[in-house]
Amino acid sequence: MQITAAVTEAKGAPFAVQPVELGDLRDDEVLVRVAAVGICHTDLIVRDQWIPVPLPAVLGHEGAGIVERVGASVSDCAPGDRVAMSFHSCGRCHTCRSGRPAYCMQFFEHNFAASRPGDASSVLSRNGQPLHAHFFGQSSFATHAVASERNIVRIDGDIPLDIAAPFGCGIQTGAGAVLNVVRPAVGSSIAIFGTGAVGLAAVLAAVVAGCTTIIGIDRSATRLRLARELGATDTVDVASGDAGQAVVGLTGGGVDNSLETTGSPAVFRQAVDCLAPTGTCGLIGAAALGTEVAFDMTTILVGGRVVRGIVEGDSVPQLFLPMLVRLWEAGRFPIDRLMRWYDLDQIDEAAHDAEAGRVIKPVLRVT
Repeated sequence: MQITAAVTEAKGAPFAVQPVELGDLRDDEVLVRVAAVGICHTDLIVRDQWIPVPLPAVLGHEGAGIVERVGASVSDCAPGDRVAMSFHSCGRCHTCRSGRPAYCMQFFEHNFAASRPGDASSVLSRNGQPLHAHFFGQSSFATHAVASERNIVRIDGDIPLDIAAPFGCGIQTGAGAVLNVVRPAVGSSIAIFGTGAVGLAAVLAAVVAGCTTIIGIDRSATRLRLARELGATDTVDVASGDAGQAVVGLTGGGVDNSLETTGSPAVFRQAVDCLAPTGTCGLIGAAALGTEVAFDMTTILVGGRVVRGIVEGDSVPQLFLPMLVRLWEAGRFPIDRLMRWYDLDQIDEAAHDAEAGRVIKPVLRVT
């Protein structure tokens, strides 16, 4: 069948909205009519080839929509179901079977190879030639996406799909880093370096967790103001000096937990150095492959500090996304305050607005 998709032709090229052909479903696949899809930082750094995903390809990995068809072996969803799509995983390796699919041992093959795992085939073609797809198991910058039971999440309730769509990656990443990984104690402190979509989702989650000191760090006065409105108790403008030292000063010695969401080595160092003894720093921000950072080993050793990476909020999407939806319905997770909506053919405008800081979370309304 013919569908419409935004194709990334080459490194740094604009998204090209055009007709492409969608082939037959396999027995374990699900066809979703995409209603909305978020634009994530990962989509943009893949477009720019920080991560070497093969091009041309259809990107997009925060899709939500309505199931249209399912393969013969699919039993967990049915035509007509409202669903969000998240990351893909193998389901067979040690970490998947331990309930940690975000650390799947084949994560890159299932999410960044832009083809079906195993045989490297694609459900999409253009002018008779295969087109790279299956990005994060979905390639949802399109009117239709092919996913699987492992990365489909049924969405109950009345939450609009153009709000639920970004839950599948950026929102669950920030919120899950707080609620699933650092798990701050009630009354504890946390510093969040970067108040974009991921960082502000973390701010909201820190409020839910009962943190009483929540520090947002950024260079944007607009984003810092929103961070305060969403529950940050303090903010630090990086233009005012060393943000890590500012956090130490605000807390009288350092924070219990910190999160680095920017992908900057210098910021990562600050996020570690501002920890109190036995504190944990979670690295979320994605940098170009090969990026390195230096730490003072004594700072980590003597203080018993912990530094760990966090992928996709360490979540099981089928469990975590419905919880975020319930929090949104209860008015405790107003994540839509970050969003601005665009049509699919405005994808380049939305991407440029995000890169220029004019919007925090762009979401495309597709069908």
